[in-house]
Amino acid sequence: MFRKVLVANRGEIAVRILRTLREMAVPSVAVYSEADRDAPHLDHADEVYLLGAAPAAESYLSADKLLGVAHRARCDALIPGYGFLSENAGFARRCAAEGVTFVGPNAEAIESMGRKPEARALMARAGVPIVPGGPAATLEEARSTAARLGYPVMLKAAAGGGGRGMRLVQEAAELPAAFERAQREALGSFADATVYLEKAVVQARHIEIQVLGDRHGGLVHLYDRDCSVQRRHQKVVEESPSPHLPEAALQGLCETALRGARSVGYDSVGTFEFLVDAENNFYFLEMNTRLQVEHPITELCTGLDLVREMLRVAAGEPLGYTQQDVSRRGAAIECRIYAEDPSKGFLPSPGLVEYLSAAEGPGIRHDAGVCTGYRMGFDYDPMIAKLCAWAPTRALAVERMRRALDEYDVRGLTTNLDFQRRLLRVPEFVSGRYDTGFIERNRQLLLASEAPPLHEPDQAMAAAVLLATLAEGQRSAEAPRALAGAAPGELPSAWATAARRRRLGY
Repeated sequence: MFRKVLVANRGEIAVRILRTLREMAVPSVAVYSEADRDAPHLDHADEVYLLGAAPAAESYLSADKLLGVAHRARCDALIPGYGFLSENAGFARRCAAEGVTFVGPNAEAIESMGRKPEARALMARAGVPIVPGGPAATLEEARSTAARLGYPVMLKAAAGGGGRGMRLVQEAAELPAAFERAQREALGSFADATVYLEKAVVQARHIEIQVLGDRHGGLVHLYDRDCSVQRRHQKVVEESPSPHLPEAALQGLCETALRGARSVGYDSVGTFEFLVDAENNFYFLEMNTRLQVEHPITELCTGLDLVREMLRVAAGEPLGYTQQDVSRRGAAIECRIYAEDPSKGFLPSPGLVEYLSAAEGPGIRHDAGVCTGYRMGFDYDPMIAKLCAWAPTRALAVERMRRALDEYDVRGLTTNLDFQRRLLRVPEFVSGRYDTGFIERNRQLLLASEAPPLHEPDQAMAAAVLLATLAEGQRSAEAPRALAGAAPGELPSAWATAARRRRLGY
């Protein structure tokens, strides 16, 4: 194993990687920008080094500064997590040239799958079904391609991912404005304004397959994740396994992902993303040649630590197991907790985290990148944490996640917690029969000024809740009369009340 590893990232993913390094007894180095001087991930590392100013280009995206720290700290490996330089083939090559192992796939695999149009062509040659699409280098070319494909179509950034640089175009009149916006966002996010077009698949589910390969020809899949619950083409809730996906479709997806991975000599953790239509036909979207944000739900269901596996593979170890040895059990759900305002188009809502109390209990996992007293700014992604729930059945996993979301408490800034609480109670989600249009179809309910009832408490519970609320100082001469006419959903959550009582010491 490695002598010392540099974690070239920040936030919850840096904390998550550093924990595995600590378990493996591998010395670790964390880096930070001026904006992250008080970031929690620094407390988990053996050594910490300042990179530079807050802008990512001057800190986490600076190959010179990252490798400078690696050499200064005598690290023989560097792990990038996701985002930043995690899918930069040039950076992977430079690490190798300077004697620092890049903990991720080989540079050729990153490069071959990095630009989406080229990756689509490569996968088509490997026999992987792809969504019909075509070039859109200019507006006129986009018009020609869209006319050939037929509306609706999807504009996508050629060099990107994560929902950035994507625009759904329903009809020809929308194309010019959408084209300009997609190019502008692609340039800002990936320093490349190139976009292309795909036929929009309606009523689609976004299903991804986790793969893992070593440098000795070993390759396995770790089953599926459903990422269909999205806002602005960015994931909000993920789960594994995908509900109501027929076994034959799952098998086809897994075999196709393995075929695609073999075609590029893949040798690390990676994810194949597909669209699955209402008839369970599936089409390749892209491959993410890195660790995914939603990897914890795969870990919960398979029992594998994907960061540990990445480190082992990068150190030259074989997987040591085959596909027959990989199994999964139960169901897991992940909710991304963001500092954002759903009522304002999910705009980031930075500020001081005055108080954060995470959910706990059976089957709950909490991967956080902030804590009480941390100030979130505009410089980076507004994610607060990833909250996961595992249970033997999906129904129980949904119940556990509801309980965990009700228990979760963040103060000082606006979050999407209420949005998530409502989402987990929408019948369409509870049944598992949803697609990528779920949030848009249920927007009125999800963004309602009043949340649907969280509980159906009996009168004894209602009275206990009221007494606890009064003890907290929210007394009113009208309160006893208010209880008599109050609907159950108008009373405070029992979990929230219990949390307040603990904090106030009664």
